Amino acid sequence: MRLTVVGLGPGAGEDLTGRARQAIAQADLVVGYSAYIALIRDAFPNKEMISTGMKQEEARCRAAVAAAAGGKNVAVVCSGDAGIYGMAGLVYEVAQEYPPIEIEVIPGITAACGGAAVLGAPLTHDFAVISLSDLLTPWQTISRRLEAAAEADFVICLYNPRSRGRAEALRRACDILLRHKPAETVCGFVRNIGREGEQAVTLTLEALRDNEEVDMFTTVFVGNRQTMLLNGRMVTPRGYLQRARSGDAAESTDCPEPPAYETKAEKE
Repeated sequence: MRLTVVGLGPGAGEDLTGRARQAIAQADLVVGYSAYIALIRDAFPNKEMISTGMKQEEARCRAAVAAAAGGKNVAVVCSGDAGIYGMAGLVYEVAQEYPPIEIEVIPGITAACGGAAVLGAPLTHDFAVISLSDLLTPWQTISRRLEAAAEADFVICLYNPRSRGRAEALRRACDILLRHKPAETVCGFVRNIGREGEQAVTLTLEALRDNEEVDMFTTVFVGNRQTMLLNGRMVTPRGYLQRARSGDAAESTDCPEPPAYETKAEKE
């Protein structure tokens, strides 16, 4: 009785990790949203698969958990990372109503990472990820999060920026961000990350507000005050060169010494 929640990555199966591929190959049954099942069907032609449409997430997870409780090895597949706006949390919730099963989450490349790589390096410093979909989260909550992230000058990655039913979501979000970020703030967006028709655009926050190309298949990136364009790429400096150029100035601050448990990666 085993259920694995698998992140497929942002593309058309090309960013599938080795662990994810192995989990799907070992599964007796694969369950997922119809569009995601279509991405992997050719790679696993003999695999039993169950797919459901949009807004049937609970039914999908219940079918998967019930099958696992019945003795099958089940894989639930999600686009990007299963734990970031994916099905991992819902699977754990639903599983509480069934006999105990083993659950494992296999991470995948989320749209924030996939889109950032296409644009350049916009997420090299602190950033926040916010979904503009108010289907499950009230807009009042979303607006507070946007306000807080903008005031703190985070780089902001926006998921679900616009749909047919939420045509004004991105414009409303930009109006909030413009209260704290300059109109010329460097921004970018990527449509169809890792898929046919992939498109990357860089622009200012002011221009982003009225852009009509952004849709539900787009991930949006809003820079902080240090974000810049370098050879057409969106880059947020981590601070290495700035520290080096400041010379001994950094050593004269009141900042404490780094803790003994700081990792090698953090020191670098």
